[in-house]
Amino acid sequence: MKKILIALTMIGALQANAQQLPDKKKTLKALELTNKYFMEKYADPGKPTFVKKERPSNLWTRAVYYEGLMALYNIDKKPAYKQYALDWGKSHNWGLWGGPTVRNADNICAGQTYIDLYRIDKDPQYIKEVKAAIDNMKSTDKVDDWWWIDALQMAMPVFVKLGVDNKDNSYFDFMYRMYSYTKHQHGTNGLYNPADKLWWRDKDFVPPYTTVGGKQCYWSRGNGWVVAALVRTLEELPKTDPHYAEYMQDYKDMLAALLPLQRPDGYWNVSLADPTEYPGKELTGTSLFVYGMAWGINKGLIDRKVYLPVLAKAWNAMLKDCVHPNGALGWVQSTGKEPKDGQPVSYDKIPDFEDYGLGCFLLAGSEVYQLKKK
Repeated sequence: MKKILIALTMIGALQANAQQLPDKKKTLKALELTNKYFMEKYADPGKPTFVKKERPSNLWTRAVYYEGLMALYNIDKKPAYKQYALDWGKSHNWGLWGGPTVRNADNICAGQTYIDLYRIDKDPQYIKEVKAAIDNMKSTDKVDDWWWIDALQMAMPVFVKLGVDNKDNSYFDFMYRMYSYTKHQHGTNGLYNPADKLWWRDKDFVPPYTTVGGKQCYWSRGNGWVVAALVRTLEELPKTDPHYAEYMQDYKDMLAALLPLQRPDGYWNVSLADPTEYPGKELTGTSLFVYGMAWGINKGLIDRKVYLPVLAKAWNAMLKDCVHPNGALGWVQSTGKEPKDGQPVSYDKIPDFEDYGLGCFLLAGSEVYQLKKK
């Protein structure tokens, strides 16, 4: 009851100081500028990345960027956007890092964009390997692969898209078995805390682990990945699916839990429950929460009066604080698994990878762009 009262108080304060959404042109301009910076800096989409060691460019960080690029293409049909994604897929022969037997969710993430492009061009070569990988997973009883919550965003949308395209519910059924294991069983009792409606990143952060301040460790970007996973799953999953209602409830519960945790400056702290732990602005988690809220308003699933001031405050803050004049993004936490990784985060610090942060930003902005002013 106390948490509900606190949330309602926060909601009232936000509504009293409701921020307006920026003009749609301003949002689109920011998306175009940041994406232009990236496409020009990384002109060869097939070139391997090198951060301490060489990795192929179909790794998860780049795959998340292409999720964002396809979202941008959905609202701004520039041929160059699609071609950049096509060149990326072709450079890898539409393959996954690890091949057709890979089970690692990070390496499967590229399949999301492969499938989206297949839906446009209808070339079966685009999805041959990703379908083989998921079919291989489905042929087993192993359901414990998603042992970290980031994995939900990387892989769940691939299962949903293949199930829809193949009119085969077995993709949905196996996906739920894996989701349920992560939620309820992994690390003994699962990675979801039904009391706080938030997720621990992996079993290493389940109690008795706490932050230095003695709070639960809920990593912002990790929970953002779950929000994105639920959005991208619910976007396509048939409402007749027996687990649709559970996904929807988890989505709504998470968004409600985030309301009282928003910082006064509009961002969410990297450590959600402990604002004293590495306090400061951070783009990736905040972008993913904005993405989830904007999508829910656009679909009529959540209360616009409650969530619009929250996401508008966050989006305005990111446009003001994070976008460099040349299109680079500041306040992006580098790769990792917890609040302390990549610290200190700042406006001028370039993260170890520049792609996934932009992907999160493009996902958020593309949904914000579609919001209607009332």
